[in-house]
Amino acid sequence: MPLPVNILLLVVGFVLLMKGADVFVDGSSSLAGKLGIPQIVIGLTIVAFGTSAPEAAISITAGIKGSAELAVSNVVGSNILNVLLILGIASVITPLAVKKNTLFIEIPFVAVITIVLLVLGMNGYSLSRFDGIILTILFLIFMGYLVYISLKKKDEEEEEVKKLPTWLMILYIILGGAAIVGGSQLTVNSATAIAKYFGMSDRLIGLTIVALGTSLPELITSVTAACKHNADIAIGNIVGSNIFNILFVLGITALLTPVQYSKDFIVDNIMAVICMVMLFLCVILTKDKKLNRAGGILMLLSYAAYFVCFIVLQIKLV
Repeated sequence: MPLPVNILLLVVGFVLLMKGADVFVDGSSSLAGKLGIPQIVIGLTIVAFGTSAPEAAISITAGIKGSAELAVSNVVGSNILNVLLILGIASVITPLAVKKNTLFIEIPFVAVITIVLLVLGMNGYSLSRFDGIILTILFLIFMGYLVYISLKKKDEEEEEVKKLPTWLMILYIILGGAAIVGGSQLTVNSATAIAKYFGMSDRLIGLTIVALGTSLPELITSVTAACKHNADIAIGNIVGSNIFNILFVLGITALLTPVQYSKDFIVDNIMAVICMVMLFLCVILTKDKKLNRAGGILMLLSYAAYFVCFIVLQIKLV
């Protein structure tokens, strides 16, 4: 297809992914609430899955189609972008306070599982179904931790769930699921076509265009939360999304089909670890334990430097 058509299809794919995730979450949450499932569990599972649905759909589709670079680069690229770009923008808008458990447990946990991904990937340079089992088990452990700390905080407000008629719940789930699947197909196909047109690798387009597109829900949520001074939502949304991306998205993808892990991903994987260390240091070294504007600017500059170095390296390789 002509380049303009593929670009249009890429945009349409992103829109279907985002709107499909929203509709699917609304329908699933409402149905779960009607079945008597506690709202806190709904918030920690279905709603949390919603912001990672685009990454999941893209990676699983890419993995099945054999575009392994797109599957892994989408997740790693999204995680780097989430921290350096999205939290960078959010903290420039307003300083973001970080809860103790987020600072000392969840942020280090993201760094640890990113290192686990690196080790698993370098072992044979592929993510096998056994690796998928390991990631999935870690994901279930994290979900157990979330339920535990949530039940200890009964005084906090519960996640609001839309109440919908039964027929509309089912319709939302079907339409949302179809939009996610269809959007992922369009995005993978058009992104691959664009990459080939410009002589770009799947890795490059996965780390840039696709990563940005699938991170739009996190960007909108975090920036909106920052504007409303809801720091916990801004930070928690990003940290939680990064955990979902590695453990759930890549875990499920590897369970369905072995995913090749290119040697080029080692640098990106290490950069993803550095992002979490940088986030931790930017908060822990401040008196008020906040991600302030100075930290945000540092993150934005770091992302710009990483992006420029990556592009320059790609040009040299070509």
